[in-house]
Amino acid sequence: MITEQYIFRLSGELSLPAHKITATVELLSKGNTIPFIARYRKEATGSLDEVAITAIRDRFKQLVELDKRRETVLSSIQEQGKLTDELKENILKAETLAVLEDLYLPYKPKRRTRATVAKEKGLEPLAKFIFEQSDATDPFKEAKAYIDAEKQLPGEKEVLSGARDIIAEWINEDKLARAKMRELFEAKGEFISKVARGKEAEAIKYKDYFDWREPVSKAPSHRVLAMRRGEKEELLTLRIIPPQEDAGSILKKLFVRKNNACGEQVRLAVEDSYKRLLSLSMETEVRLSTKEKADKEAIKVFTDNLRELLMSPPAGEKVLMALDPGYRTGCKLVCLDRQGNFLYNETIFISESGETKDEGSQTVKELCKKFGVEFIAIGNGTASRETETFIRGLGLPKEINIVLVNESGASIYSASDVAREEFPDHDVTVRGAISIGRRLMDPLSELVKIDPKSIGVGQYQHDVDQELLKDSLDDVVVSCVNQVGVEVNTASKQLLMYVSGIGPARAQAIVDYRAKKGAIPSRDAIKEIPGLGAKAFEQAAGFLRIRNAENPLDTTAVHPESYGIVTRMAQDLNCKIQDLIKNENLRKRIKLENYITETVGLPTLTDISAELAKPGRDPREKFEAFKFKEGVEKPEQLKPGMKLAGIVTNVTAFGAFVDIGVHLDGLVHISQLSDKFVKSPADVVKVQQRVTVTVLEVDLERKRIALTMRNTKS
Repeated sequence: MITEQYIFRLSGELSLPAHKITATVELLSKGNTIPFIARYRKEATGSLDEVAITAIRDRFKQLVELDKRRETVLSSIQEQGKLTDELKENILKAETLAVLEDLYLPYKPKRRTRATVAKEKGLEPLAKFIFEQSDATDPFKEAKAYIDAEKQLPGEKEVLSGARDIIAEWINEDKLARAKMRELFEAKGEFISKVARGKEAEAIKYKDYFDWREPVSKAPSHRVLAMRRGEKEELLTLRIIPPQEDAGSILKKLFVRKNNACGEQVRLAVEDSYKRLLSLSMETEVRLSTKEKADKEAIKVFTDNLRELLMSPPAGEKVLMALDPGYRTGCKLVCLDRQGNFLYNETIFISESGETKDEGSQTVKELCKKFGVEFIAIGNGTASRETETFIRGLGLPKEINIVLVNESGASIYSASDVAREEFPDHDVTVRGAISIGRRLMDPLSELVKIDPKSIGVGQYQHDVDQELLKDSLDDVVVSCVNQVGVEVNTASKQLLMYVSGIGPARAQAIVDYRAKKGAIPSRDAIKEIPGLGAKAFEQAAGFLRIRNAENPLDTTAVHPESYGIVTRMAQDLNCKIQDLIKNENLRKRIKLENYITETVGLPTLTDISAELAKPGRDPREKFEAFKFKEGVEKPEQLKPGMKLAGIVTNVTAFGAFVDIGVHLDGLVHISQLSDKFVKSPADVVKVQQRVTVTVLEVDLERKRIALTMRNTKS
């Protein structure tokens, strides 16, 4: 019954048919992964994509957690003997955690409050008399009966104050009052940020927020997170405050029903409740809700950027020379074969003059010739443009492509356990250069070895919910790895572990099996690997590729469970499977409707047909070498109005950062991204996109470059 309620609610919230949600939830509950469901269970889900399946998974989990909390609340109130039928019905109907907690608040075990102290002194009956606001009740006269010096109630003033404390707590715990206050704070509340006293110099980076007001309903995620960070560093003070007159008016209408002496006591209690309890409670709630919203928006920016970076075009299997530039310590140079295996390393000095520089020149030329170098990858850090100029000036064969590679995170990798395990006999500088080279060959395979937070494409990633961030980033990595597919015989453990159904332990088992028995000859042979049971094989097989396998389908995204269908297609056309792959005319003769069964429909058959046409096709775009403007290598060389080619390195909520080859990324503010109105920078640019920008302003002192893409074309 509860599951049906979940399905009904999800259907409304996500605007999806109930039967699709039901099928998806059932598949997820049986241990199927999102990539597997999206790719190989289209008939069941009605071809829902990964985004929709992820939304179902996450919202379903939230509803389950809400019901767990609901059970805890009901149990707690039941144990207190205070659970009425009406209260139980309201709790069962509560659709949000906020409403549920409002209902629970009067019954929630509390620390000693002013109200509980007043109740212990026996003032609750008086509070009830006053709260009724009867014209016949004189609060001062009634209060005399409660005067008791031993209870620290020496006079009417103290007695009435205690009664008001009880009323104030009732007001704070009233579900309607809380709902209206929550609505007011969300609709009319303002963030009010000020610089902390005496911290003006230290807080200069938060200068924009020294005296800042902004509606809660309109504050973008990056400003919410910036203000919160400033507050956390004790450089800013931050409040959320709605119009005081609106709050007072709402509460008085709810609770002050008579213009008499009791009504006046209730009015005082209302003011005290709002100032001391309700406003602080609502401020905390709105802080949490705006933080949660800002986190989700910032994490979406991060995940979108990460997806674009992971799906960057690979240069492919090339003999590579990779250089990690450096002045004083020299350039670390490595050579890699077509599979990315380490061949050679050397250190050359390009900043020296005379014999030392000549030696470096000769070394590069000789190594290029010796190994048949096809690409030279240069890390884009310090001295990268100088290194590029040096390499381009050597007169190397035109067939050798020279490419600057984003090295963000390479230093993290080079000092990691993964790098030490891969290259135990080499230091961090050599490992870093190897990573730069491999990153050009296949960005996805190399970047999965690094914590995504270290890649440098996020916004306030250390301020957001870390568990939610990790889960979201893992989802993206899993999605990208399975979208591309993995060569089972050459993939690293780090890449294999992201394959649907594999994980770290099974990835290690595959690596160990390869080391012991050699190359895995077929998908069917994968079943022999210890720890890979039937379920794991089902989830993983379609995403694992085996190059040069006897069965040509082992190199494709066709799942082994569908091999029989392809075999029948070939038999019906009196040809071999390999002929179907090679011959378009044969494929055109296939009538897909002839192969529809109870479990296999047109979506799967269409996928099979597309895969036969382009077996194992890499979904990433084709690699094209990029070159920055020659002669512009430092910020000092920039001039307003200068047009430059650049690569987008990060997209945030307020704009995009672009590498223009001067060791300092420039910012294209959201207002400068297009001649048209831009709602989100992600609607215009993506990470790794090549763009043409114009320099607006260069602030060398603050190390800021302002760029524009208006009236320019990417």
